[in-house]
Amino acid sequence: MLLLTLRLGEIDTLSLEQIRGLSIEQLTLLVKALLDFSDITDLEAWLNK
Repeated sequence: MLLLTLRLGEIDTLSLEQIRGLSIEQLTLLVKALLDFSDITDLEAWLNK
């Protein structure tokens, strides 16, 4: 969560709940995708796909 917060700022509760529900594989993909995120909307789009 620290990397997400440092990169994107405060993360909303719904997104945090979605992240906590991810599998290890999904978390690995999220970390890789994080490198391309420019703002919170990128995270939200990734979580909703």
